[in-house]
Amino acid sequence: MCKVYNSVGCLTTVKTHLWRHNINDFNSINEVINFQKNFSTLRQQIISNHEQLIENEKIALNAEISQLDNAIKADKTHFENSFRSEIEELTLKLSSLSTSTSSNFIQKLINFIKRSSLKKKLQCLELNLDNKVSYAVSNLVDQYQYKTNRHQFITSHFRDAVNESCLTDINKLENKRSVIDEVNNSIYGAIGEHKVVKELENLSDDNILINDFYLSFHPAIYNRQEKDYIKSIQIDHLLITPSGIFLIETKNWSEKSLASLDLRSPVQQIKRTNFVLFKILTGDISSDRVRLKQHHWGDRKIPVKNLIVLTNSKPNEEFQYVKILTVNELLGYIKYFKPMFTNAETEAIASYLLNLNDQKHLTQ
Repeated sequence: MCKVYNSVGCLTTVKTHLWRHNINDFNSINEVINFQKNFSTLRQQIISNHEQLIENEKIALNAEISQLDNAIKADKTHFENSFRSEIEELTLKLSSLSTSTSSNFIQKLINFIKRSSLKKKLQCLELNLDNKVSYAVSNLVDQYQYKTNRHQFITSHFRDAVNESCLTDINKLENKRSVIDEVNNSIYGAIGEHKVVKELENLSDDNILINDFYLSFHPAIYNRQEKDYIKSIQIDHLLITPSGIFLIETKNWSEKSLASLDLRSPVQQIKRTNFVLFKILTGDISSDRVRLKQHHWGDRKIPVKNLIVLTNSKPNEEFQYVKILTVNELLGYIKYFKPMFTNAETEAIASYLLNLNDQKHLTQ
C-alpha cells in the first residue's frame, strides 16, 4: 500500500475555516455535506421541537395558574384572619384602658397616651385591611398575572411564541450553513482529492504520496521563459515513485466549470510547480543533497510528470506538457512507466521533499 503523508489541502482548508468559526461538531466531509443536504429538515426539526416545548409550556402554565389561584385565595384568608385577630386584640386592649378608674393624674395621662396610640393603630388596620392583605399576597399575584398573560399570549399567538422560542437555534443553524457555504468549493474539492488519494493508496509501498505540498521562496524564483517571478508553489498531490515524480492536481469540476473563463487554469499552475521543482531537484542532485547512484555517463535526472485528474467531467482537448486523466485512468498511466530508481533512491527523494515541505519556506 502506498505511503501517504499529510491531509488533503481542501480538507485542511475546510477544517481550519470551521474551527475559526467555532464549529467543531463535524468529523468528516461527508457529515458536512449531509448537513447541507438536510438543512431544511434540520430547520423544520428545530421548529417542531419548539412547537412541542411551547405546547408543554402551555400545559404547565395552566396547572401553575390554577395552583397560584388557590395559593392566593388561601393566603388572602390567612392574612385577613391574622389582621382581624390583631384588630380584636387591639380593641380589647383599648376597652380595658377605657374602663380604667385610676385617680392618679400621672396614670391617667399614661392611659390617655396609650389609648391614643392604640386608636391610631386600630384605625390604620381597619382602614388599610384590604391593602395590607393585597400587599401580603402581591408576590403571588404578580406571578399569577405574568403566567396568565403568557398563557393568553401562547393561546392567541401560538406561531409567534414558537418563532420567538426557536429564534436562537434557527439563527445558529443558519449561521453554520452560511459559514459552510463560504468554503463550498473546498468541500467538493476535498471530495475529489479524497477519491484520488484512495486510488493512489492501491499502489505498492515503494510509492510515497505527499498531499498538499507547499513551498514559498525568498527571493522569488524567476522563470525567464514565462517572465514569471514565482513566490510559492502548491500542488494537491506529489507522488514519488520508482519511475519518477508525478505532480497531480485534482479538480472536482462539472462541465460548466470546465467551460468557465473565471476559473484559473490548472495547466498553468502545475507547469509553474514543475518548473520550480525541477530547478530545485536539479541543483540539489548536483550538490549531493539528494543521493542517487552515479552513472558513468554523468548525473542522473528525476523525471517530473504533470497530471490533472478530473473526478467528474474531462475535456476532449489535449494539453502540452500536461496529461489530463480521470480517476479510473490514473493508476494505469502511472504504472505504464518503467522503474528507474531503487527503493532506497525513491525513499531518498521522498525524504528530501518531505523535509522541504516541513520547512515550507526556502531562502534561495
